[in-house]
This record gives sequence, C-alpha cells and structure tokens, in this order.
Amino acid sequence: MLNLLGTLFIGLIVGWVARFLLPGKQALGLIMTSLLGVAGSFIATYAGQFLGLYPAGAAAGFIASVVGAFVLLLVATKVLK
Repeated sequence: MLNLLGTLFIGLIVGWVARFLLPGKQALGLIMTSLLGVAGSFIATYAGQFLGLYPAGAAAGFIASVVGAFVLLLVATKVLK
C-alpha cells in the first residue's frame, strides 16, 4: 500500500517536471498534467518490473518516472493538437 502512495506522490511531482522539460506550450491544465505524471510513473514502474529492472512491488525511480511521464505528455500534446 505504501508503494502505491509513493508512486502517486512521485507521479504528481514527475508530471510537473515533465511539463517543464517539454518545450513549447501545452494545452493541458495542472490536473491533467498531474494525472499524466501519475500514469507515467505507473507505466515506468510496471515496465521496469516487466523488464526485470525492479523487483515486484518496488516503485520506479524518479528519472524513469520522468521519462514515462514525458513520453505520455508528448503523445497527449500531439493527440490534442
């Protein structure tokens, strides 16, 4: 349960960092950016577990979460354009 809460909290921060790193103007609000950050954090966690980078139940690291959120944010800005 604690790993889930940690992933959610890191995901909120990661979404803001990913938005800061993505150049240009995004048509997403703060809530959508935060949700994409949480989704990116979950994707990085489960992809890392699938690839054997993290043991089961462990959360992804900050950099992996930023990469996951950045990719999702990039896709979302292209789709919503």
